[in-house]
Amino acid sequence: MPTNPAAVRTKKYALPTKKYITLAMRYFFKTQLKWGVIPLALILINAVLNLTGVYPNLWIYITVFVGAVLYVLFWLIQFTGITQLAQYKPMFEKFQYEIDNRQILMKLNQKEGSVMKWEQIQEAYKDKDAYVLVISKGQFVHLPFSIFTSEHDIKVFERIMKQKELLKS
Repeated sequence: MPTNPAAVRTKKYALPTKKYITLAMRYFFKTQLKWGVIPLALILINAVLNLTGVYPNLWIYITVFVGAVLYVLFWLIQFTGITQLAQYKPMFEKFQYEIDNRQILMKLNQKEGSVMKWEQIQEAYKDKDAYVLVISKGQFVHLPFSIFTSEHDIKVFERIMKQKELLKS
C-alpha cells in the first residue's frame, strides 16, 4: 500500500459495538428530528378536535405514541443487527489509520487495508473525546483523540478536515 511520509498516523483502533450503536442512534435522532413534528401535529389536531367536541377520540394519543416508539425501536434493532452481520464485520476490526489531504488509508496490517477518499465522507464532527466521520446513515469512522500519537497530529488532522470543509472553524 502506498503511504505518504507526511501523513498523520494513528495507533490501531477498533470501534466497539456499543459505541457504534450510541453513535448511530445519536446521528439518527439528529437527522430525524424534523419528522417528530408529525406526531406532535397529530396530537395537537386531535386535542383541538377533542376540546371542541367535533371528534372525541382518545386512541389517537396511544396510536401516535406507540407508532413513534416502534419507529425508534425499529432503527435501534437495525443498528444493533449491523454489529452482528458478517458483511459489516470490517467496520469493527482494528485499523491503523494514515490520513493525508488525498485520502484516509485504513490498514489492517502492512499488506492489507483499504482507501477511503475524502469525497465519501458526508459530514464530520468533533465529539468530547473523538472525531466522528459520517459516511452514511449507519457507517462511521470514529477516531478517538487517544489513538493519535501526538497533539501535533491532532492539529494536522483538524486542519485537513477544515480544508475539506468537514469541520467548522
